Amino acid sequence: MKLILAIVQDKDANTLSNEFINVNVQATKLSTTGGFLKSGNTTFIIGVDDERVDEVLKIIKETSHAREQFMAPPVNVDVTGDSAMSYPIEVQVGGATVFVLPVEQFHRF
Repeated sequence: MKLILAIVQDKDANTLSNEFINVNVQATKLSTTGGFLKSGNTTFIIGVDDERVDEVLKIIKETSHAREQFMAPPVNVDVTGDSAMSYPIEVQVGGATVFVLPVEQFHRF
């Protein structure tokens, strides 16, 4: 058995959740916040048998899309008056960060 932790952008969370339901994958869904852009993420906690890991990873990969987004850089207190970084910059967000961990024991009470 494996424990899959999948962190996806909020924009992809509902679609991914629906896909899990369609293929009978039970997942716990948590609202989380990313550290870089401080934007909303969703973390799925999924326990699956070893033979279903590739299936779940494929669903996550097909559902979680990277996209471009503009962000305002943090305010820079620069005494030289250099305002080169005061304009929004384009960054890539989304996709999924996935951890697959071995499960030593599993109990359901």
